[in-house]
Amino acid sequence: MDFTGYEYVWLVVLVIVGFFAVRMGVGIWASRKVENAADYIVAGRRLPIYMVGASVMATWFAAETLMGASSTAYQYGFQGVVFDPFGAAACLFLSGFFFTRLMRRARYLTVVDFFQRRYGRFMTILASLAQLMTYFVWTGAQMVAAGTIINALFPSVPIGVGMVLIAIWVTGYTMLGGMLADTLLDFIQMFFTAGGVTLIFLFVLNQIGGWDAMTNITSTLYNPRPFTLLPDMGGDAGYLGYFGSMGWMYWIAAWMAIGFGSVPTQDLFQRSMSARNESTAVWGTYMAGALYLFFGIMSPLIGIMMFQLAPELESSDYVLIKAAMDYLPPVLTAIFMAALASALMSTSDSSLLAGASVVTENLMPMVGKKLTEVEKVKWTRIWVGIIGAVAVIIALTAATIYELGVVAWSILLVGLFTPFAFGMYWKKANHNGGVAAFLGGFISWALFIWIAYQFGLGGDSTYVVCAGDTDCAFWDATYVASFPAFITSMILMVVVSLATQKTDKPKPITDIDGNPMDTNPFHHIGIMPIKDALRKLRPEERD
Repeated sequence: MDFTGYEYVWLVVLVIVGFFAVRMGVGIWASRKVENAADYIVAGRRLPIYMVGASVMATWFAAETLMGASSTAYQYGFQGVVFDPFGAAACLFLSGFFFTRLMRRARYLTVVDFFQRRYGRFMTILASLAQLMTYFVWTGAQMVAAGTIINALFPSVPIGVGMVLIAIWVTGYTMLGGMLADTLLDFIQMFFTAGGVTLIFLFVLNQIGGWDAMTNITSTLYNPRPFTLLPDMGGDAGYLGYFGSMGWMYWIAAWMAIGFGSVPTQDLFQRSMSARNESTAVWGTYMAGALYLFFGIMSPLIGIMMFQLAPELESSDYVLIKAAMDYLPPVLTAIFMAALASALMSTSDSSLLAGASVVTENLMPMVGKKLTEVEKVKWTRIWVGIIGAVAVIIALTAATIYELGVVAWSILLVGLFTPFAFGMYWKKANHNGGVAAFLGGFISWALFIWIAYQFGLGGDSTYVVCAGDTDCAFWDATYVASFPAFITSMILMVVVSLATQKTDKPKPITDIDGNPMDTNPFHHIGIMPIKDALRKLRPEERD
């Protein structure tokens, strides 16, 4: 989409520049607050509930999520956005209920700290590499989106140049301020992004004729049931064109891809572990889930309504931006466009810091590099720069960057979720079981992708359904295959752990200081008194 024809493009550019300047200023200010690794990686564990909730929500509520959800819903309705926002919101509630409390109680700096203490050295390396690869690719995806926006505003500037410029800016303020700068900027950005999508929703809703008119919409581009999440196996649509077991596996995997796959991720738990106490971590995660679902559902609703207002669009990729330009006042459009660009940077800085934290805290000690607190901060900043540079290279060279992003998150689903969940709640989980679950899940996932692509898994192959479109077929196959691969990972976890109990005695869960932790699952799950999350800590309670 070319924005140069938009009458108020100068206003959009002006507001974006203002957002960029604020981000760098906050990075410089936050750098003065960094004294040790805990300050840089988890903001000194002093974030209040509203900062935790807003930061988690803003990190996930990225520009490509907004634009992608509206675009997909324009075509497929709610069925097309099961992954996000519904699966993403489910992940946040799931994390808050089952995992957040123990992770904060252990005072870990990274999610890989759990794998290190539960399973040992080799599993630490596998988990670290999986996290690092994910953030290389995911950051690259943000750079592609950011470069595309810059190119749309300034057609004379190549997308690659836009990527490099954005990468330098994001890497710069992240290197300076770390987690404190990240969360402060997330908090600010959340208001603009969430407020912007709300205004677009209200203006489009008014344009279409109000709430009753919206709920009476009977179709989108490819789906005659726009508001149902369930597969239509008895009708003509199936689930995104798939029927039988293939359709059901795709639907289940749609929930699991982000719903389970994003649970053992550094960018999520880094914010929980930055909370000032356990209650803040738990309720902050619930708050993020509620905010994400409330504001996130507006984007697909806009897409569904825009199909009624503009059914002949050549491409639905920019349907949200078209809605803003057509129905919002110019000033509000400019602010929303700037918020979209800012949202991309919010996701990028979180990915950079998450990957760098894992390398410094987990991988470097594995190769014998013992670091002081000052050295940890220095090396984390260095790795922020390295990951930013690698991400740009990936973005410049990979034609299928979005598909690669799906691959990366799928690795966490089929490889890390099972060792994470079983390691936390099953005493007999051991090192051999964790390694078997990771490697077996990954290998079987690759095998099932090939089978789904070529032959299908109880239905037509993805290549047939996609009519020979290889990108579409690969994208679909990664999701379909992730479900049987996930099942394989769980089976291997149980079988191998039970078979090697005598030769590989399970390790207990320990906190960051090596002290054994309470393993009663009823002490880890559930909610906590919200009054504890809202109160200020007494000096004796601080970590």
